[in-house]
Amino acid sequence: MAKVKTAFFCQNCGAQTSKWMGKCSSCGEWNTLIEEVIQREEKGIIRSAMSDRRSAVPVKILEVNYSHEARIDTCDKELNRVLGGGLVPGSLVLIGGEPGIGKSTLMLQVALKCEGQKFIYISGEESDQQLRMRAERVGVRNENCFILPETNTQAIFQHLEMLRPDIIIIDSIQTLQTDIIESSAGSISQIKECAAEMQKYSKITHTPVFLIGHITKDGNLAGPKILEHMVDTVLQFEGDRNYGYRILRSLKNRFGSTSELGIYEMNDNGLREVSNPSEILLSQRDEPVSGIAIAAMVEGMRPLLIETQALVSTAVYGTPQRSTTGFDVRRLNMLLAVLEKRSGFRLGHKDVFLNIAGGLKVDDPAIDLAVVVSILSSNQESAIDSKTCFAAEVGLSGEIRPINRVEQRISEADKLGFERIFISRFNTKGLDFKRYSIKVIAVTRIEEVYRKLFS
Repeated sequence: MAKVKTAFFCQNCGAQTSKWMGKCSSCGEWNTLIEEVIQREEKGIIRSAMSDRRSAVPVKILEVNYSHEARIDTCDKELNRVLGGGLVPGSLVLIGGEPGIGKSTLMLQVALKCEGQKFIYISGEESDQQLRMRAERVGVRNENCFILPETNTQAIFQHLEMLRPDIIIIDSIQTLQTDIIESSAGSISQIKECAAEMQKYSKITHTPVFLIGHITKDGNLAGPKILEHMVDTVLQFEGDRNYGYRILRSLKNRFGSTSELGIYEMNDNGLREVSNPSEILLSQRDEPVSGIAIAAMVEGMRPLLIETQALVSTAVYGTPQRSTTGFDVRRLNMLLAVLEKRSGFRLGHKDVFLNIAGGLKVDDPAIDLAVVVSILSSNQESAIDSKTCFAAEVGLSGEIRPINRVEQRISEADKLGFERIFISRFNTKGLDFKRYSIKVIAVTRIEEVYRKLFS
């Protein structure tokens, strides 16, 4: 019997060492090394699809045959947008997100929608009956979608050899286990080895593979950090359980931009693609209300119009409160200091509450002007015209600073029927105002915006 070999792995970065140390020499974290069995068999199961690999030879880069490879349509416009136009053959895509956010539902919907592709959904967490119940809830049927409740990679590759699917979905990578490693499923060595096997199969057979991954309490993908380096694309599926919106972001993409994002709405029938999120994020009211301003922001490469809600009231207790939802409270304090010091508005003794409607978390500095205007509107008890929006950054001296992609923001506001948009005067250079039916108002100071709105 072969001697059992063990090694110590860092739970934070995945670094391997032969002996235990209190501090990881790679990432510097303390007490993160754990011992795992790493005995490798000399004679493993050789899969015919992966055994005919030819040795590579050095070739000049200009002599490499290059052609734009056709991408695979996933039948999901939002997913295609985030992937950069579709799924690249032979790519390895990792999708992470909190439990219950909708990762499995999204992947099952993709498998059920594409009737022209042969899918295999490998589930290590749910039985085939549970997946059938979810498919019935989604309400889409596809005869080319196969279900395989299996966790052993050697058995999985045998089924893949017989079925020859076009696209593979694995739910999840933490549940897979290979016979080559004698450690439990979900350990660092198992995750790394199973991902390496899937990567090798994907590259040799040119079969795209979706890997669903768990995340830790810190929001990072569970497992070694090398897992994110091995895959071609890393997608993050996020959202708030109290709201129905889900956002699919690209954290890494070797075949496209990481600035794109997809937006979904969770309902009783699964996930619905949201092609125009601005109409959903804007509230509909019968009468104007103070403390509300519309901001034209850009999330990734996508222009959105969101609603900022502010409430200013006299502080009942000694210390005024500053509370935000979906916005950085430190930036709110900075904007309040600018209003107090540069513009002369006395807000230091008042409570200020700020909310971004729809449960979104935004960090675009272009919504600064909308935040300032909503605060002033609530303080003055004067409503802003619902057909007016704002897109500008506010500086520490009270000036209205320019922003990027201003033309996209103006076009989005014009498309949604807004009549006025406030931007920085420094953004007007090179703009063709005749292209838009919306009135573009250029300003330089907060006082100028105040006079145009509340005078």
